Amino acid sequence: MFLCGFVLSCGSGVDIKKNDFVVKTNTKKGHILNNEVLNLSIDNKKSHKIDSVAFSTEGNKLGASTNLAAYKLGKHTIDATVYSNGKAFNINTNITVLSSKAPKIYKYKLLNTYPHDITSYTQGLEFYKGHLYESTGLYKKSKLRQVNYKTGAVIKNVDLNDSYFGEGLTVLNNNIYQLTWESGLGFVYDVTTLEKKNSFKYGKSKEGWGLCNNGKTIFKSDGTEKIWSLNTTSLTEDDHIEVYTNKGKIIGINEMEWVNGSIYANRYQKDGVAIINPKNGTVDGVIDFSPLKKLVTQHDELDVLNGIAYNPTTKTLFITGKLWDKLFEVQILD
Repeated sequence: MFLCGFVLSCGSGVDIKKNDFVVKTNTKKGHILNNEVLNLSIDNKKSHKIDSVAFSTEGNKLGASTNLAAYKLGKHTIDATVYSNGKAFNINTNITVLSSKAPKIYKYKLLNTYPHDITSYTQGLEFYKGHLYESTGLYKKSKLRQVNYKTGAVIKNVDLNDSYFGEGLTVLNNNIYQLTWESGLGFVYDVTTLEKKNSFKYGKSKEGWGLCNNGKTIFKSDGTEKIWSLNTTSLTEDDHIEVYTNKGKIIGINEMEWVNGSIYANRYQKDGVAIINPKNGTVDGVIDFSPLKKLVTQHDELDVLNGIAYNPTTKTLFITGKLWDKLFEVQILD
């Protein structure tokens, strides 16, 4: 990417105003696909003499033409500094980068069905060294527990304070990280004893929804289209991606799981899972798990699908939901 400097048509106007310049793009209603080239120019309304123009986004210099393949999806602010008559004028415009491909549709094969605590309002589910850990929600009912996935028996259990609404969890380096919903606070536990070690506060993400990790980075959802990257030492939000398809953003990103280089994510109130590229936010695929809800005991408080755990030993996914009495082992089919 290079600094763009060029001269446009000359004029004699001395009274130059910021509004005399407008950033022009080749987007369609502000949208452009990530396999396209972004073209930038300046609409010089009053034909002032322009000495040079510098374009940038998020602090990175842009040329007049930029291939978007390496850029994250979502909203970007295009900043332009126009140099004219010895002065600098800062203007900007917003664009939204969409995926160039529609999500691929995947099916699944049901392998096994196991019992699951029907009173568990499942928020987080993850295997670690052969053990299954679960975080549950609701005020006065939130828990962190280790369970025997084959029998549904609770091996260890920790009740959260009544003031906390439990959310997603992930396990890394013998620590369990658990979110709460609206309290702006997460907790860290010892994976062996489930003893609470410390807590951490959220940054720009106002709520806690889901967690997963790739062994180096913890990923956090907050109920919007954003997935935040957390520093594993400080737990600060270092960066984020925005989840988009070829048509628009996907909000309600909830419980997440890292599976073979991708983020598998529940969407709140949707009985499906999105397969997300963690580098740029593209939804590469979608799995429809809605038939599973019909296989659990139907009751008045039965809630949505929520809970994805990948077992690296069996190389299969385990799926459940809020107040479901079954845990399903499935294999994803192309």
